[in-house]
Amino acid sequence: MPEWISNIDTYILLFLQETVRSPFLTPVVEAVTMLGDGAIFWIAVSLILLAIPKTRKAGSAGLLALVLSLLVNNIILKNLVGRIRPFDMIEGLMPLIKRPGDFSFPSGHTGSSFAAAWVLYRRLRGWKGVLALVLAGLIGLSRLYLGVHYPTDVLFGVVSGIGCGYAADLIIKKICKEKAIM
Repeated sequence: MPEWISNIDTYILLFLQETVRSPFLTPVVEAVTMLGDGAIFWIAVSLILLAIPKTRKAGSAGLLALVLSLLVNNIILKNLVGRIRPFDMIEGLMPLIKRPGDFSFPSGHTGSSFAAAWVLYRRLRGWKGVLALVLAGLIGLSRLYLGVHYPTDVLFGVVSGIGCGYAADLIIKKICKEKAIM
């Protein structure tokens, strides 16, 4: 990572810690980040959509997007890049939640959230899709506030998540056209 990018990452995290964190905001941000834990929220939404005939393709694409995000972000990239968490590298940065034990890059919470949210945005359209993207964005920002990811981890999580969501949507469209199912 170029030093100037690392410097920006560090500046942003320390700015958030010193300027934005507050006793009122912290429990709210912790609750938001929990929505991304294990992608359980997004799995539940996708399963609900899968159960409704009108939204079955959206649910299928959402689940596939989550699997793709897990493979790309958590299994391949985290281990390939091996980036140390910011609280272990930036002097004075204190995480506000239990220290994750895996590597930092990319943000798995952000990747899975944007993978599912992108599918919902493309499939559901209107306010529901926009709300999904806003929630995904809040989950990504929560990882910065809590001091467990660098901004570049979150930024790449957005990009990879959207890519996984886009790929899943295309795959489901192709499967449904060829086999006339769902």
